[in-house]
Amino acid sequence: MAAELLLRDVALDIPIFDVSARSLRKRVMRLGRRNRIAEDSTGIVVVRALNGVNLQLNAGDRLGLIGHNGAGKSTLLRVMAGIYVPTAGDVRITGRAVPLLDISLGMDDQSSGRQNIRLRGLLLGMSDTEIEAKTEDIADFTELGDYLDLPLRTYSSGMRLRLAFAIATAVDADILLLDEVIGVGDAAFQIKAARRLAELHARAEIVVLAIHNNQTLRQTCNKALWLDNGRPVALGPVDEVVSRYEASGGNAALAG
Repeated sequence: MAAELLLRDVALDIPIFDVSARSLRKRVMRLGRRNRIAEDSTGIVVVRALNGVNLQLNAGDRLGLIGHNGAGKSTLLRVMAGIYVPTAGDVRITGRAVPLLDISLGMDDQSSGRQNIRLRGLLLGMSDTEIEAKTEDIADFTELGDYLDLPLRTYSSGMRLRLAFAIATAVDADILLLDEVIGVGDAAFQIKAARRLAELHARAEIVVLAIHNNQTLRQTCNKALWLDNGRPVALGPVDEVVSRYEASGGNAALAG
């Protein structure tokens, strides 16, 4: 069955438990946050992180998410991945959705690089058979050699990122959810990483990508969704939506 990603009237409220409603309301009034923050029926302060999101993606679609920092792009990816359950609306997924949002999540400092290949692979939903079949390819790609038999705590930050990237991009996804393009290693390795990421995109039926690079979005995606303060501003062909966003200077109010 072909992959499909469907969102209908999706909204998400995030509770804030460690700030009093009174002090938070004062801050909101000063900042002018467009009524995104309120108090629910139990007295807990909530932030409306997403509101009124509707979209349908089918096999072959490449969707770019645009908007300023805090617009809701990463939050929407987490809703699509099932990490956040929407407060209202419906999310329907056909196919295997793989989120590459925090590529180091689930890695263990006390375990070796090879052991972390299995740990992270399982977290990404790979079977033992898949992990076994892909371990040597992952190991070769990292260029870490004998370090793969040492505990992760002995790695530099760059070595950790190489390993995490290699594992994350070995997964086979029907729907790929990606938050920013990852820069890893020196210039030569970055070229190699970019090629591997392109291969991962090609294997997936649907890709949703959040990145602060409009040129990459135009080259990679066929559609774009512009978010502002958690609300959709425009959804449509990538060049049309990105051009509107650029013309507005990133200010949704200017685009209507």
